[in-house]
Parts: sequence; structure tokens; C-alpha cells
Amino acid sequence: MKFTRRQALAAVPLLLAGCATQSAPAPQGPRFDPAYLAMYAAVPDEPFPVDAVDLRQVPPQFFRREIAYPTAALPGTIIVDPGARYLYLVLENGRALRYGVGVGREEAFNFRGEAEIARKAAWPGWTPTRDMIAREPERYGPYRDGLPGGPDNPLGARALYLYRGGVDTLYRLHGTNEPWSIGRQVSSGCIRLLNQDIIDLYRRVPVGSRVVVLPASGPFTS
Repeated sequence: MKFTRRQALAAVPLLLAGCATQSAPAPQGPRFDPAYLAMYAAVPDEPFPVDAVDLRQVPPQFFRREIAYPTAALPGTIIVDPGARYLYLVLENGRALRYGVGVGREEAFNFRGEAEIARKAAWPGWTPTRDMIAREPERYGPYRDGLPGGPDNPLGARALYLYRGGVDTLYRLHGTNEPWSIGRQVSSGCIRLLNQDIIDLYRRVPVGSRVVVLPASGPFTS
């Protein structure tokens, strides 16, 4: 029996360079500030639909906002705190933009330390690694030639690719079509943001930007 890509995605959880998820909980929540409704409205002028976020599925503390954030890091640095489920873009004058994120299910899956954004992609495609195909050929073999970007690709609307010493870490900051996963331990290592948030971050950071990924707990000191 031959499956289409859409059928395969519905039936088989993808690891996607460490980006697989679990099932969604039931949404809940009351009325929301119009500013957040506008922030997370549908995004026009994209090659694929970016739907409005159902904010009932996202705990309000994970909505994007500017906060006080004293740090020794230079403006433009991205700091990921997997334990707190936040990503910070350092601004001037002790401020930062804070984004809610979804993180790896286990500490062993999570990259930590310093890297840089060596590549950026809008509506990124994905190809499983050789190790992934060898480990689970039935699951990943059908995607050996790659999965193109689009609404069915769990990397979402944008991806930022982290390299260390010129080598791809296979760790991504990327979008997601699953808003319920923000603030949760759901992936196998990558950091996911709401599509509206990764589009915003993508616009703000150039290739070459420094990224610091903290351990699950512990302060950033340099």
C-alpha cells in the first residue's frame, strides 16, 4: 500500500533533526489582550498559510514580550534557557525580548554551550541523517530524499541553524504548527517557537549571531 506524504505524516511521528512531539492536551483559557491577539494573528504574504494561534493552547507567560534582563552578553546574543522554557534576544540597556519555547523531552537530547547561526531558512526542508535512517529505516527511509518546506513540515515557517566551529550541530531554532507544545518538554532536542515568534526572531538576527544554550538549570555568567 502506497502512502502519500500527508498520510505518512499523520501516521508516523517525525524526529526531524530532533524535533518530534507528543499528543496535544485539551486547550483552555479565557479572553485575551487585543495586543496579543494582534501579535499572534494570521500572517499574510507568506507562501504557505500561517494561521492565527489559538492562545487558549499557550500559557500566557510564554507570550512574546520585552522584559528587564541584565546580562553581560552583548546585544544581539540569543540565550536559550531550556529549564525555564524561554529564549531571550538580548537588547540594549539591560532589556531582552523573551519568547516561549518547547524543548527536548530529556536532558541528554539537548545541545548546550555556545554556537552561532550559520544559516537561516524560510519554510525549511528537512532530510533525515544517515544514522536516523539506519536506526529506523521504515520510519525515516521514505524521507531519505528530503521533505520540502510547507504547512506539513514540523520545522514550521522558519529555521535558524546552529553551528559550532564550522560544524553543523544538527540543533535548530524553528517554528511549529503545534502551539500547545510551547512551554513543554516535547521534542528530541530542537528548540521550537510559535511560527509568529520564529518569523519575528528571524527578522531580527543576522547570520553569524551568537547563541548560548544553557543547561537545564544554571545562570549565564559570561
